[in-house]
Amino acid sequence: MIARYPLLLAAGLALAGSLAHAGPTDDLARTCNGCHGLNGVSAGPNMPSIGGLPETYLKNLLLQWKKGERYAATMDRHVKGYSDDELAALAAYFSKLPWVPVVQKADDKTLAAGKAATERCETCHGATGGEPDDAETPRLNGQWAGYMELELLKYRTEAANMPHKKMRNNARKLDEADVGQAARYYAAQPK
Repeated sequence: MIARYPLLLAAGLALAGSLAHAGPTDDLARTCNGCHGLNGVSAGPNMPSIGGLPETYLKNLLLQWKKGERYAATMDRHVKGYSDDELAALAAYFSKLPWVPVVQKADDKTLAAGKAATERCETCHGATGGEPDDAETPRLNGQWAGYMELELLKYRTEAANMPHKKMRNNARKLDEADVGQAARYYAAQPK
C-alpha cells in the first residue's frame, strides 16, 4: 500500500517534519501575539514589545508573575497555567527575535527634559536605552512610552509589588513630572 502512494507518503512526512520543527514553543508563543504583537512587536501604546529582550530578563518576569512576586494587571493570571519549563521556553523564544524599536516622535523640549531626567537610568540601560549593561536589564529605546510610564509609576507606588530594588529607588528619585518625560525620551530613541 505504501509503495502505491509515494507522493502522498512524501507529502505526509514533509508535513510531519514541518510540524515537528515548529515545536510547542511556537504554539505557546502564538498566545502572546494577541497582546504583544507578531514577533513580539507590540502595536502599543500600553503593551510592551517583548521580541529581542534578554532571555534572563523575560524568564525572571514570567516566573515572578507566576509566583506572585511582581505586580501585574493581567500577566499573573496568564502565566499561572504554564510550567516553569514552558515559561523558560517562551523567554528563550522571544529573546531570539530581533529587537524592533517603535520610535515615537517627541519635540526638542521633551527630549531635553527627558534626557536630563534619565541620568540615573543610563547606568543600567545606556544613554539611549539601547545598551543594557547585563542580561537582566531590558532595552528601552523605542519601547512604548505609555507602557514605560505605567511601569515607572508602579515602581514609585509602595502598594505595587515590584521586586527590583534599584529600579524602585531610582524611580522614586524622579520628580513626578519627569516620569513621563523620561518615558517619552527613551521611546523616541532608535538605538
